[in-house]
Amino acid sequence: MTSRAAIATTADTKAQAEAHKIAPRGAHIAVMGLSHAYRKADGPVLDDINFEVRPGEVMALLGRSGCGKSTLLHMLSGLTLPSQGEVAINGNTVRDPSPKWVMMFQAPSLYPWMTVAQNAALGLRFTRRGDEIAKRVPEVLGLVDLANFADRNAQELSGGQQQRVALARSLAPSPELLLLDEPFSALDAFTRRALQKDVRKIAKDLGLTLVIVTHDVGEAVRMADRVLVLDANPGRIAEDTMIALTEEERNGGNEAFQKEHSRLMGVYSDVADMGDTPTENDFAQL
Repeated sequence: MTSRAAIATTADTKAQAEAHKIAPRGAHIAVMGLSHAYRKADGPVLDDINFEVRPGEVMALLGRSGCGKSTLLHMLSGLTLPSQGEVAINGNTVRDPSPKWVMMFQAPSLYPWMTVAQNAALGLRFTRRGDEIAKRVPEVLGLVDLANFADRNAQELSGGQQQRVALARSLAPSPELLLLDEPFSALDAFTRRALQKDVRKIAKDLGLTLVIVTHDVGEAVRMADRVLVLDANPGRIAEDTMIALTEEERNGGNEAFQKEHSRLMGVYSDVADMGDTPTENDFAQL
């Protein structure tokens, strides 16, 4: 006859196994009839944008400079309100920023005289108790591989490490959605590639929804489950395509990656003025 202890042990084992299968807790995004003009005389920057992002999905907004992709990201965040249409997150119209969705930019915007831990805690200072902050900060620094850097001043870090601090600061409030506005574009190729891999893994492990703006085809292939290619003047969705790669294949240097990269490059070439895109990095990272 099975003992109660054995049953309890089996139950604990199953619970631990299920704990590693993290269900998406990320936000659902619905964009409906979105158009925007900064000035009516200049015409729309974005015109009739419609799409959804499923909870836990990683989406890239790919397009040349000036196609409105950063403007679109700002509207998802609530920093900019559309001239027409609606952005809804989890069924609620977005009218203001929220700690449930956070943005990362190209510049990490750290306080150089503060420590890594102090910078990571900035988003928690007015919403969490001191003991909660003391527990949460080491957790997020561990997620971004900076557990041993907590007491370093931000000014002592490399560019890639500073972006990891910015990522930790973004993750600290436990958001449902990460919005990334070309945060790796100023970094060297090796550091950029490492961060692309790590950010995707963190988003998948935590079940977060992630939207990244990029003009780099290679970055879109490495990071995204799905890519929206934007045309310009005005910005419209020209293509909505899935990236069919395993996690291992996303590292590059294999036939599957090259095939998917070439396919997306072909799509991009059809809708974008290639005069300022792609860069050498699109090919160097194959």
